[in-house]
Amino acid sequence: MTSAVTESNERKDYVNENITLVQKRDGLTFGTDAYLLYAYLRKNSNGLAADLGAGTGIISLLAAAKGKFSQIYAFEIQESFASLIERNVSENGFSDKIKTLCTPVQNIGSELFGRFDCVFSNPPYMKKGSGFLNEKSEKYIARHEVCGDINDFCSAAAKLLKYSGSFYVVWRPDRLTDLFDAMRSSKIEPKRITVVYPDAKSRPSLVLVEGKRGGSSGLFFTKPLIMHPDASAKPLVYTEELTYIYENGEFGEEYERA
Repeated sequence: MTSAVTESNERKDYVNENITLVQKRDGLTFGTDAYLLYAYLRKNSNGLAADLGAGTGIISLLAAAKGKFSQIYAFEIQESFASLIERNVSENGFSDKIKTLCTPVQNIGSELFGRFDCVFSNPPYMKKGSGFLNEKSEKYIARHEVCGDINDFCSAAAKLLKYSGSFYVVWRPDRLTDLFDAMRSSKIEPKRITVVYPDAKSRPSLVLVEGKRGGSSGLFFTKPLIMHPDASAKPLVYTEELTYIYENGEFGEEYERA
């Protein structure tokens, strides 16, 4: 990833899939969690997808560039970020593929219910009141459950999805029970999970989960994803598995259900 200067509070980065991405310097920036979620999405080139809490729009942009869906609706509550998504979509030539809607997930219109083959989300993963940032700051809102918690995101996903449609989410391991409780309360059954570790000696840092609306019980654990031989090494070295993911924008066959 390379960077260039744009407005004083912004930076322009050149990222995977030849995407040009404008980001806020004091906002959340493109990271491993977003890229792994994008790569975890199964391709459905004729499918309609929704991105809940889209931020800068990076996951939608990557998915559009890879042709994973025919069209994507990017939902974002913060007006400044919704505007940023529209700029990024236009600059990358995806105005016909990505539609931006500035709305809370709780207020998504009923005319969209039951229309989507896939919903994905990198939602706020910290409880309201935790941390030390200003609770009104854009970064705090993006990271913390200020404008909606995981129950709201799962409920919105269930309403948008067709029966047996897929829900994908990246989440914190220490709050995995909260995620599963929210999914099942919304009639989304967890079906596949990948636990992500910085290296083989570290505790897990992320989990990737795929669920099905109206699915039967039965959770498939893939092999773990270990990102680095040594997470403290400088420079960082990728494992073969992570190298494959970054080069191909998808997980290898060993991460698929047999």
